[in-house]
Amino acid sequence: MIGTPNKERAASRTTMGMALAADRLREPAAKRCVVVGATARAFVESAARLGWTAHAADLFGDVDLAAAAAEVVRLGAAGVASYPQGIPDVVSSFPEAVCIYTGALENHPDVIAAIAATRPLAGCSADAVRRVREPARLAAVVRDAGLRFPDTFESPAGLPADGSFLIKPLRSAGGRGIHLWHGGRPDPAGRDAVWQRFIHGECRSANYVARGGMARLVGSSRPLVGANWCGGREFSYCGSIDVPIDHLPDGMRTTFERLGAAVAASFGLTGLFGIDLIVDAAGELTVLEVNPRPTASLELVERATGWSVAAAHLAAHGWGEESRDIAAADAIWAKAVVFTPPKASAEAVAEAIATLSEQWIGDDGLPAVADIPHPDEQPSPGAPLVTVFARGDTPDRAVATLRRRVLRLRDSIADGLSRRAAAPSAPWRPRGSTA
Repeated sequence: MIGTPNKERAASRTTMGMALAADRLREPAAKRCVVVGATARAFVESAARLGWTAHAADLFGDVDLAAAAAEVVRLGAAGVASYPQGIPDVVSSFPEAVCIYTGALENHPDVIAAIAATRPLAGCSADAVRRVREPARLAAVVRDAGLRFPDTFESPAGLPADGSFLIKPLRSAGGRGIHLWHGGRPDPAGRDAVWQRFIHGECRSANYVARGGMARLVGSSRPLVGANWCGGREFSYCGSIDVPIDHLPDGMRTTFERLGAAVAASFGLTGLFGIDLIVDAAGELTVLEVNPRPTASLELVERATGWSVAAAHLAAHGWGEESRDIAAADAIWAKAVVFTPPKASAEAVAEAIATLSEQWIGDDGLPAVADIPHPDEQPSPGAPLVTVFARGDTPDRAVATLRRRVLRLRDSIADGLSRRAAAPSAPWRPRGSTA
């Protein structure tokens, strides 16, 4: 079942030591899972490729999620349940199965605790999430590991108002609500925010799988932040470029591994998690935050190597077994979040996606458009619309192809609007998508 609110969108290449001998593999007779969060599509698709049946609840109920899942419940203002408070009841309505949460439920540990009270959970515990998301606690662990953490304050009192600090909501995802601090009176959201020194440099992310107090580095990426060609706002997450960990400089890889081990052990993290960092001009690493759940960039690793995101996360919690035979990356993959152009219509969006996705899947061999909205759903200007993928033999070529595709999609949507304005009475039929 699928509800319909408006779209307000908001590998593994190293080895980890043996897991605790006391852990037993739990292989259910019927491989079934429940996936919940703001967006569930990527994990559900990974689970389906693994042979698992997935029931899902997220904010969008997109076309490709419905194609991959056995059942989809849409959350949000016009959905069948509220987000996130209604998630525990929705989970209880699904068949008995292990439950996985995705972004941005790390902002709601009480919801995670409520899920865990009624279903087996494959994910970090609510207590671990609370602790790792506290800036002061994380700063202490990061500095003990020999890395930097930005100066962070609970109040702007005494701070310069020259843009050298950011105001960051404590409950945010995808960069939403982050902006440079130029003084003035904080709005009500500032009561649930911190002021953090702005660090100039290149964004990086590292991904890990943790089990038994140990963590293994399984991927890294360069996030696309505030990319205007995607239509995103400053500090908004606009996608990722995969950086195979065997491409990392030795010093950076060693630092990533040391950092992941320290964070996993200190906070008791289990399963997949990610760490966001900044690399400054001098090559120094500064840790920004930890995302204690499967991250958006991991599907690029799966595309490049065949390594299963779902298998790694489930196996870390004793459900099944992770494959250790990891193929080398066949190319560099990148993804971009395309934000809705002004005045876009549902018809123009559906027509552009159908036309271009059919062409691009022939170029790459894998779907190049994901998170596809329903053809009759009116998009919200400025909100995330779809995800576009591209590959190349170098990062620069992957990004160049990605950028061309994003611009062409946005232009095609605008062209569709122009044609309809010129001939408003012309009939339109939706074209099926092969993505």
